[in-house]
Amino acid sequence: MKRIKYPNKKSWAKLLERPSIDTASLEKTVNAILQDVKSNGDDALRKYSKKFDGVQLNDLRFSKKEIAQAAKIIPAELKKAIVIAKGNIEKFHNAQSEQVKVIETTRGVSCWRRSVAIEKVGLYVPGGSAPLFSTVLMLGIPAMLAGCKEIVLCTPPSPGNEAILYTASLLGITKIYKAGGAQAIAAMAYGTETIPQVYKIFGPGNQYVTCAKQLVQKDGLAIDMPAGPSELAVLADESCVPAFVASDLLSQAEHGKDSQVILVSDNEKVIVSIIREIDKQLQGLPRKKIAALALANSKAILVKNKNDAMELLNAYAPEHLILACKDAEALAEKVINAGSVFIGNYTPESCGDYASGTNHTLPTSGYARSYSGVSLDSFIKKITFQKISKQGLKEIGPAVEVMAASEGLQAHKNAVTIRIKGIQ
Repeated sequence: MKRIKYPNKKSWAKLLERPSIDTASLEKTVNAILQDVKSNGDDALRKYSKKFDGVQLNDLRFSKKEIAQAAKIIPAELKKAIVIAKGNIEKFHNAQSEQVKVIETTRGVSCWRRSVAIEKVGLYVPGGSAPLFSTVLMLGIPAMLAGCKEIVLCTPPSPGNEAILYTASLLGITKIYKAGGAQAIAAMAYGTETIPQVYKIFGPGNQYVTCAKQLVQKDGLAIDMPAGPSELAVLADESCVPAFVASDLLSQAEHGKDSQVILVSDNEKVIVSIIREIDKQLQGLPRKKIAALALANSKAILVKNKNDAMELLNAYAPEHLILACKDAEALAEKVINAGSVFIGNYTPESCGDYASGTNHTLPTSGYARSYSGVSLDSFIKKITFQKISKQGLKEIGPAVEVMAASEGLQAHKNAVTIRIKGIQ
């Protein structure tokens, strides 16, 4: 973990760069996969499953028997934990629903907005070395609450995905398919003989998945956000517990070698203590090698004061931000750019990943400057309605006529004029 002291603000942009990716080469590789799946459907998916996952597939859909068998394997303790998380996530996301409010903007002119679920959505759930069954909760729950008619879930056909199948079944998701990586995104974007085409794709993933989502977006398909490698920033002062902060930084570093963590403090002794704890805790991690590679992309930054710290962190716009400070709640009010914020020494980022209730599908790579994390709103469209009475048209009609005429749009003016004449 590289240590930087009192960086000049002019150097911040360079300092806060994410790990670089050869995007030209990546896009070429991913685009070839997308076009192959688009042209060859299930055959292409089977080919890539054998190539990337080492699995020869006949049926691309998980059968009822496979899903039922998965439920038998899951330990009772894990099932209980998933149910607890499910309840909290449902409570938080259900509270995000809006009631229809009819607003009379002018006498006789009523306007309102109604939330309508996106009919067909695709959920991508990463598998491989860390099957993220928690992502099923984060995506499946708001999709179900929104009322999406068709929910398609794709996950790699790798060992250890039993919890993914169990969680999907628990939520009532039945269309679960054996497809991972960029090819899964292609399948949901274009449809195959087995996997239905959807209108919007959700879910985190590696650089190939993220690139695939961005490329299919160019073809007119909606995505939740560009969600790439995981990242975490921590602001810590002398009131923090170094062991706690170290565990938080490692919790994100173990996601993948292209993850990044940033430690910011106005106290050098705090940084030294935390790095010492990182070195100690790292040794006991099963994913030690992965975490170590991520730490090589990471930084510990000493700043002059907390105002500089918050300015730096807002410039970085982290996916996750932990405020391990004595004045954490006051500092939280200064957060402008972050995917999700964790306040105080007893609010580990891991709780947001699993069971506190907030969503863990969040913008990365600085996209927190302009994107929000997944929420109930992500699965709905908001359609506006208006109804104008005769009196209402007489009230606002003349203004519309003048504005339309000024823009040179005579037919727009006529649509009002002909009605007003009819009223008179």
